[in-house]
Amino acid sequence: MLQDRYGNALSTSSEAARDAYVAGVDRFLAAQPGVEDAFEAAIAADEGFALGHMALARARQAMGKGDDPKPAMAAAQALASRLSGREAAHVEALSLLVSGQGPAAYKAIRAHMMEHPRDALVAQTCCGVFGMIGFSGQPGREAEQLAFTSSLVPHYGDDWWLLGQHAFAQVEAGQTGPATATIERSMALNPRNAHGAHIRAHVYYEAGETEAGYRYIDDWRQDYERGGQLHCHISWHVALWALERGDLDTMWSVYDDAVAPGAAWGPALNVITDSAALLFRAGLAGVEVPAGRWKQVSDYAARLFPNTGIAFADVHAALAHAMAGNGTALAKIVAEAKGPAGDVVRELAEGFGAMAAGDWSGAERHLAVTMSQHERIGGSRAQRDLVEYALLNALLRQGKADQARLLLSVRRPLKVGAHAVKGL
Repeated sequence: MLQDRYGNALSTSSEAARDAYVAGVDRFLAAQPGVEDAFEAAIAADEGFALGHMALARARQAMGKGDDPKPAMAAAQALASRLSGREAAHVEALSLLVSGQGPAAYKAIRAHMMEHPRDALVAQTCCGVFGMIGFSGQPGREAEQLAFTSSLVPHYGDDWWLLGQHAFAQVEAGQTGPATATIERSMALNPRNAHGAHIRAHVYYEAGETEAGYRYIDDWRQDYERGGQLHCHISWHVALWALERGDLDTMWSVYDDAVAPGAAWGPALNVITDSAALLFRAGLAGVEVPAGRWKQVSDYAARLFPNTGIAFADVHAALAHAMAGNGTALAKIVAEAKGPAGDVVRELAEGFGAMAAGDWSGAERHLAVTMSQHERIGGSRAQRDLVEYALLNALLRQGKADQARLLLSVRRPLKVGAHAVKGL
């Protein structure tokens, strides 16, 4: 029987289907273009290849394509009765995820990983800061993420994908030194792994290596096609470091070309979070951000994320609405914040609203409450620095410079010299 790259048996006798599927999985795990094309080629070679259909559904769901994943998922489910136990469980677990049944999906996925730890396409759903653990809304999720990838390490050996994901878990848990060694091993095995390059950027960021990080990721992205899933977010890293370096021409050029709504290519979740975060951090650093730019992001958030439920998106949407003066949309998020991190979303939304209104003591009150728990909204430490810096700004606006400096030196000591907030 044919197998995938991880040694899992596949219910297809078509080598062409197998080869296209393996290529699609690798492209998906590396955030390279051509993922859907590869899975469609696998299906064309064998219409009865259930995992090809399921992989296509998962890829479309990961890109935030609304109802597009459903036909492929239904095709996989219709073929499930003829599958091996491993493949049937694979289809069931991913179907729960694609259909939005998060808690049931997580339970099924964790059970599946106990039996089939090398089923990488299923394991991937729990990796990274946007995965099921990262978006669980639970306290301690960084430790849980590290425990999850650590449990997989013995099963994968020198596999570029798992090493990269383990490095991300390490650096988010504060293990910058071990993460550096792990991600270097990963990138040596597959230098064109976009997830790996992205993780390498995070390791540079957490180590406070602005110049090295900027040079690395700006050089790496030159050959990264716009069709890659991480094109927007990798561009955000370039623009953010350009801001830290005082190179505003590059920051605005990259923002307008690859981060801003209407220009960025990638999942809507990346577009709203990266565009709002960059504008906000630019403003905190003393850069004038035209009102029209905030209105563009607020309008995008209102159109693509009209309902609450994804905490990380809700927080950035609230930020955009507050800065754009869209009080109605902001009030809707405050009133309707839900999910396991809904309480944190509400505090942050109210804090941003207070900032926009010039109520700095009110902003301090709401933002300070989240300092011990904002990991629950999801995202990386680098992304959540906007919350940390928002509180610093509120303190500075009240003349509490000593308190702001102490807070920064305690919570983000390597960022003390970054001048991320004007006045520090």
